[in-house]
Amino acid sequence: MTGSGVVTISASYGAGGAEVGPAVAARLGLVFHDRAIPAQVAGRLGVPVAEAEANDETVARGLWRVLASLGTMPDPMGGVVPVTEQLDERSFRLQTERVVREIADGPGGVVLGRAAAVVLGDRADALHVRLDGPPERRLEAAVTRTGRPVEEVRRDLRANDAAREGYVRRCYRADPASPRLYHLVVDSTALPLQTVVDLVVDAARARGIG
Repeated sequence: MTGSGVVTISASYGAGGAEVGPAVAARLGLVFHDRAIPAQVAGRLGVPVAEAEANDETVARGLWRVLASLGTMPDPMGGVVPVTEQLDERSFRLQTERVVREIADGPGGVVLGRAAAVVLGDRADALHVRLDGPPERRLEAAVTRTGRPVEEVRRDLRANDAAREGYVRRCYRADPASPRLYHLVVDSTALPLQTVVDLVVDAARARGIG
């Protein structure tokens, strides 16, 4: 079944993905998929939802620390079986891809992160968006939004950027910053976020989404 289309948003740290995503979804009459994704993955893998949510931002690695600490993993025949040394982020990635594809095949929506632009590729009913900007401007924007100390946010920015880039490169052999992956690339630090939302919404509607 084909839904109302899907907008994928890849946003570097401080680029406003968490603000732009829900706003775009609301304007297009679509569901914003972010926290619901690790919750679904957690259910399929037999991991407590709270643990999966707490570790989702580390881009896969944290979830496997949780699984290892629990000492269990799902059995395809039902229930759980002991963790083996073969357990790695591949299982998490495959389940996440499955959830993302089900969103696209079903009701559609706006998906933040999860390498969704790579997973959904060149679907005709998708718009792939990249939000980025110079590190110092992203840092300034993040500090303004959160009110946290500059050096603390700077550490988070560097770690988050490295983790997300490493995840996409390792799992998909792709550069998440490559414009070839997206229909629309925006420096969201150079424009008001409402303008960014307008641009994404206009582009989505031009592709028949929403």
